[in-house]
Amino acid sequence: MAEMSEAEVLAEFRAAGALLQGHFVLTSGLHSPYYLQCARVLMQPARAARLVTALVPRLAPLGADLIVAPALGGIVLGYEVARQLSLPSIFVERVDGSFTLRRGFEIAPGSRIVVAEDVVTTGLSTRECIACCTAQGGVVVGAACLVDRSGGKADLGVPLVCLARLDLPTYPQHKLPAELAAIPAVKPGSRGLDVRRATPAV
Repeated sequence: MAEMSEAEVLAEFRAAGALLQGHFVLTSGLHSPYYLQCARVLMQPARAARLVTALVPRLAPLGADLIVAPALGGIVLGYEVARQLSLPSIFVERVDGSFTLRRGFEIAPGSRIVVAEDVVTTGLSTRECIACCTAQGGVVVGAACLVDRSGGKADLGVPLVCLARLDLPTYPQHKLPAELAAIPAVKPGSRGLDVRRATPAV
């Protein structure tokens, strides 16, 4: 299986137009001048397979027997990771603000689980997914993502396996630098994303 350097991973994001620069409000509520639009990277099955092929050798030693992803961002990655590891893949969804299992999905007690997420920023959604799995009797042995944009600072309580680790700046609303505050903020996942204010980073 092919190894992939962090530079090669970022080249895949740039080639997909998925490394954006502007003023973004992240899912965590933090603001950032950079956004990683993983959906654009994973929309091409060949690119998704190529990235995951570099990721799975790092996951195999964890000995998982189930991949669980938080909806929506982790579903495609989780499926491809599971496919390449010949494991089942399920996902959790938010109901009244909390992750839960739906659609007949079950976690057998003692199942060894890897939680798959497209990108980790603060790690909040990943930790919430881990908590849901644990409450169902699963044993989370690790987490996986394409990019850890916390620069290794996110504490998940389990090993985090990633292809690239970036320390991209984030700011709370009340501590925005002047140059960022001067740009109207957009939420990339919403219908209101203005592509004129979200341009591919060079």
